[in-house]
Amino acid sequence: MNKYVAIAFAGLMASAVQAEETVVWWDFLGGGDGVRMKQLISDFNEANAGEVKIDATTLEWGVPFYTKVQTSVAVGEAPDVMTYHASRIPLALEQGVLDEITPEDWAAMGFGQDDFAAQIWDGVTGPDGKIYGVPLDTHPIVLYYNKDILGAAGQLNADGTPVGMGSREEFTAMLQAIADSGKVKFPLGSVTADGNFMFRTIYSLVGQQDGELLTDGDFLVGDNAAKLENALAVLQEWTTAGLQSTYTDYPATVALFTSGEAAMMINGVWEVPTMTDLHAQGKLFEWGAVELPVIFDHPATYSDSHVFAIPAGSAEDPAKRAAVLKVISGILKESLFWATAGHIPAYKAVTDSAEYKAMEPNATYSSLTANMIYDPKTPLAGVAGPIFDVMSTYFVPALNGELDPAEAVASITEDLNDM
Repeated sequence: MNKYVAIAFAGLMASAVQAEETVVWWDFLGGGDGVRMKQLISDFNEANAGEVKIDATTLEWGVPFYTKVQTSVAVGEAPDVMTYHASRIPLALEQGVLDEITPEDWAAMGFGQDDFAAQIWDGVTGPDGKIYGVPLDTHPIVLYYNKDILGAAGQLNADGTPVGMGSREEFTAMLQAIADSGKVKFPLGSVTADGNFMFRTIYSLVGQQDGELLTDGDFLVGDNAAKLENALAVLQEWTTAGLQSTYTDYPATVALFTSGEAAMMINGVWEVPTMTDLHAQGKLFEWGAVELPVIFDHPATYSDSHVFAIPAGSAEDPAKRAAVLKVISGILKESLFWATAGHIPAYKAVTDSAEYKAMEPNATYSSLTANMIYDPKTPLAGVAGPIFDVMSTYFVPALNGELDPAEAVASITEDLNDM
């Protein structure tokens, strides 16, 4: 090989190396869904070797993640793409940390508004009408239940679902019947030591009364305070009657359910992988998951969405942008596998498929997408946001019978409006 051929060969090799675009990815997915996302990333990298490679890092969920994003954007060291919560978008826009997903971006990915449910699309839409995230899923809370215990207590329908789902009276009677069976420590396990988590349940019960947290910029106006009080009162009633676990943190709640000490559990769909994997290993009873019971007027369930977002100032180079969009669209098209993490895919082509409709327990609770309610659109709301912190202070003692619900609501209303 003469030197000219060698030089030309070296140039071709350099071009080949440069052809692979690396996409720096951040997420906060640390549980069973994190395992499944890592598999999706691995599959993507294998399928796109030599063209696009995802360099993924998982960071701590919640405030640490969002603080790091804000700092990284400020110093110009943000990732190329990241997971985000739709509920945090209003605050993100105030902080200036998100880039628009432009009409050209959507065209390049081959997706558009009609590919997503209206509530989900609204969740990624800013006040300027621009879109700031690509929805991956919706992840509501659901009611997990132990079929063996409920069946022994005579609390299952013929189709294997719980009987007492139609009213406060029915559900409370079911809890009491399970307690009377003497088979469990608590009929219902709830995360009553963490008001941030319990916001999800409480907000669902407020929504079942058509209540609003925020109205024209003011918190808990009109009869909305009474609706919040109603929600706290029924949850306190269950706790003080021994029907719901007391001062229980998140890990303990899951442990109560998986050990059989709690017959039911209110938790996010993201715990489906835990149950699925334990059952496959022969370490769990027969179980199911359904939409929350109707305690008040009609079904309503708090939900949020995981979305893909592009940090402000990132992926500005056309080749990098194209690679990022390829990553987003590639993962989104594989969201049937993401559904095994318990989440309800946002992409309609997946949720409308026969494969998804046959997937359990997802198919049983996916009907709740018609009843989803999201956080109010304000920078004060969203996952791990200021509203959560204020309410948490009063939710925990109220839920555990140490603070009158009316007093809790009065204090919450004052503190929220002070913000």
